Amino acid sequence: MKKTLKYGFLAVTLTMAIPVFSQTQPAQSTASATESKAKADAEQEKKAAEWVASLDLNNPEKENRLTEVVATHLKAVRDWHNEHPASTVPAGINPVTGKPLTELDRQLIADSAMPQTVHQALMSGLQRDLEKKQIDAILDKYTIGKVAFTMNGYRAIVPNITEKEEATLLGFMEQAREQAVDYKSMKEISAIFEIYKTKSEQYLNANGRNWREMYNNYTAVIKAQKAAQKKEGNH
Repeated sequence: MKKTLKYGFLAVTLTMAIPVFSQTQPAQSTASATESKAKADAEQEKKAAEWVASLDLNNPEKENRLTEVVATHLKAVRDWHNEHPASTVPAGINPVTGKPLTELDRQLIADSAMPQTVHQALMSGLQRDLEKKQIDAILDKYTIGKVAFTMNGYRAIVPNITEKEEATLLGFMEQAREQAVDYKSMKEISAIFEIYKTKSEQYLNANGRNWREMYNNYTAVIKAQKAAQKKEGNH
């Protein structure tokens, strides 16, 4: 009888302990999630501070204000991206190509639905304290200098590029840069630039240039130069 009571008491004790254990789990998970979020926020704030510091404003008040603007935007882009994965966009076709939407396509669609007020807050905050060149410098940080890199490519590929052509292509690339800052991954940022590269090529083709021919000629020259260098290196 005593043995039966002993096991019965043990069973009741274990049964009572299980709900208590399960109730403590969410609290631990919440604490862990809060800690991770705080760490991620600190990283974005550090990045924003470094970007603003690179402008050498020598004005702590402006620097603090701008750091807050950029950090707030970086966090908003990150949070929207994380909360809206590609899976939230139904599989379908690209209406232009007719091909199935890729994972990247679906992520771009999901991220493009972020409220426009997030972008507006960034730009108005930058415009409050900075001149255009300084704003460009901050946007270049987001996009790792893709405007300058792409423009150098156009200058190398397009023979005797005119001032009008260069200004038009630069305008497209600056549009790409400003749009791209609202996307989290470099794959997405590159995809946004590809949209405007296509526009640039269409512009050139519509104004007396042949993009494919120019590009093929450029790559042929590069290959010939590499072959010559390799030949010289073998001697």
